[in-house]
Amino acid sequence: MKKTLNKLWPALAESKLAVALLAGLFVAAVIFLSVPTQFAVRGTNALLRGSSGDGGAGSPAPGEETSGHELPPLGEEIAPATATATATSVAPVHPPLEPICDLSDRRYDGCEMWGDARTASGADKSVVYFIPPPQQLATAAAATWSIRSQSRKIVGVREVIVRSLDASSLHEAPGCTVRRDVPAVVFALGGLTSNYWHAFSDVLVPLFTTARAFGGDVDLLATGAGGQAWFLGKYDRVLRALSRYDVVDLDADGDVVRCYHHVVVGLRGHRDFDIDAARAPNGYDMLAFREFVRAAYSLPPPPAAALPCKSGGGGTRPRLMLVLRGRTRRFVNEGAIVDAIERAGFEVARMDETASWGSVGAVAREVDACDVLVGAHGAGLTNMVFLRAGAVVVQVIPWGKMEPYGEGFFGAPAAHMGLRHVAYSIAAEESTLYERYGKDHPVMADPDVFYRNGSNAKFYWWEQSIRLNTTRFAPTLQMVKRMLRE
Repeated sequence: MKKTLNKLWPALAESKLAVALLAGLFVAAVIFLSVPTQFAVRGTNALLRGSSGDGGAGSPAPGEETSGHELPPLGEEIAPATATATATSVAPVHPPLEPICDLSDRRYDGCEMWGDARTASGADKSVVYFIPPPQQLATAAAATWSIRSQSRKIVGVREVIVRSLDASSLHEAPGCTVRRDVPAVVFALGGLTSNYWHAFSDVLVPLFTTARAFGGDVDLLATGAGGQAWFLGKYDRVLRALSRYDVVDLDADGDVVRCYHHVVVGLRGHRDFDIDAARAPNGYDMLAFREFVRAAYSLPPPPAAALPCKSGGGGTRPRLMLVLRGRTRRFVNEGAIVDAIERAGFEVARMDETASWGSVGAVAREVDACDVLVGAHGAGLTNMVFLRAGAVVVQVIPWGKMEPYGEGFFGAPAAHMGLRHVAYSIAAEESTLYERYGKDHPVMADPDVFYRNGSNAKFYWWEQSIRLNTTRFAPTLQMVKRMLRE
């Protein structure tokens, strides 16, 4: 081989082909030596885009990325995630920095930061600073977002400023006083959460969707927590099941600057009191949420086989919980309704609306002891989360084209929790609006008028109560009994 090359070399050296050949070999060698066979990849906004998120493929396990290490000082490079992909073509090792905030969803705004994120309490709004990786800092552009870090951007809550820095604004970043090697989720309290349904729909369900994938290794940082100590106490069991650390009142952090490798700002609220499994980390859905909440309140896990109907008296009659409202959409003939339910073969337990103001744990145990939950459309039906698998929810739909609300707020979520849902729409004569306005008034004859002028809530949500026709309701009770036997 050597002799052959010696004979060919003089000819090759005089030809242009030799020059091209040598140049090609040199370029190939440079590429081979400078590009590794594997390179790190990570989507900046994994949770924002509804991917598998943390704990899934392509993301580090909670606490894994920085376990045993502090955040590096400003200017030092942060190691990429552990997920890898085989390189099939030459690509830049450090792609352009993606936007860290996404305001495009109609329901919520959210931001997700990987690298160097720092929280700071503010007089008006708390701030989260993000310092891009050093290799991207030269081309990064400073940007600022004001985020309503709850799951409904239409609800007024204390906002959080998210500030992504560039090379000229690095001086704005405060120095770290607390360094954490777990992720953090920043969310807002307040808004409509004094309402039991909104507490679950606006905070607890989306907080589960956002934080559950971290497996408890996550800091929960709350804004708007001033005056909301009752919320933290009331739902303490749920919050502690999501994080093994105390919830931080971010607005009251004073001079404390908390530094993280991974911060999520805002809660992913896909639908009212519901989860879109296709967009949630690890495919979480409302069934997973119901089982999570039951476990948080120490209720039995789902059985392998269907259980017989429960009876507080030790008999065979199924147990039915009747939810009683105290003001709007209340049952004005409560006694007659209870008598009708008992004649239908049920054991009746009653729950008034004040129950949801007290111990959630006590309510959870009461509901778990029942096979059926019956109530008018309203916050009390939120307690379906504590029902066991196969239980039935009967929702009494008030007058005034309320069926879409009934299905969206409770019907679809119940089905997604593994529960059976029955909707009973009252007749015009069962509404107290009929007694007040008469059958020919537009309130009864043409509800669309009030939907068009925006006063539908005034009449159908706030002024209306229900005088249930127990004879008309009887077939619904018999249908529920058959469902329980199936």
